[in-house]
Amino acid sequence: METAEQRSRVMRAVKSRDTKPEMIVRRAATALGYRYRLHKATLPGKPDLVFASRQKVIFVHGCFWHGHDCKRGARQPKTNADYWYAKVGGNRERDARSIAALETSGWETLVIWECETRDGDALSQRLSAFLG
Repeated sequence: METAEQRSRVMRAVKSRDTKPEMIVRRAATALGYRYRLHKATLPGKPDLVFASRQKVIFVHGCFWHGHDCKRGARQPKTNADYWYAKVGGNRERDARSIAALETSGWETLVIWECETRDGDALSQRLSAFLG
């Protein structure tokens, strides 16, 4: 079992912005010619990319942290499992609330998972379909 101090150190090391998957999505959107704002704090959930003129936002989620059903997201924590299940479950609930609030306000949302950023062509097609 890890101590509270060890867990705190791990959580401090996890970035919430400018992550590798987020940077991949940002580069792909820029290469397609789209302009966006980052982490607009006035919107629910602080979406990673905000396309205000289109009323569209994109969230880039880490598979483990947001409970994706892929191989990486389905990993079982080896220590302090109850804490991590609660943490990821809370993240999923918060994500659902944020998306619902955005959609109620007239915003279209897209969630791109970390595992989906590995295929650049598919990512570009998905971005074009959503933003075009």
